[in-house]
Amino acid sequence: MHTLLQAQPQGGGMQMILMIVLMFVIFYFFILRPQRKRQKEVEKFRNSLAVGDNVITASGVYGKVKSLNEGEQFITIEIANGVSIKIDRNFVYADASQQQVQR
Repeated sequence: MHTLLQAQPQGGGMQMILMIVLMFVIFYFFILRPQRKRQKEVEKFRNSLAVGDNVITASGVYGKVKSLNEGEQFITIEIANGVSIKIDRNFVYADASQQQVQR
């Protein structure tokens, strides 16, 4: 008896590619897309800053915008009566008037 061994067709390659594509799509919609949307919102907020706005810095410092120069990257915020600091505009993170402060 002569038996011929025939190779079984392997469908695993196509399934593996499909799984990788599916993982990328899930990664995009659950991680990349919301992160980009949040970055655009923060950038829009930073560009709309005005004197008198209450802000929170990335380090958690609450203050009020005292001065900003459109041509410069730095702004001055007052963190207490008579105490002002100069920070980079990119470190302004959120609008403090929209945040709830628990006391």
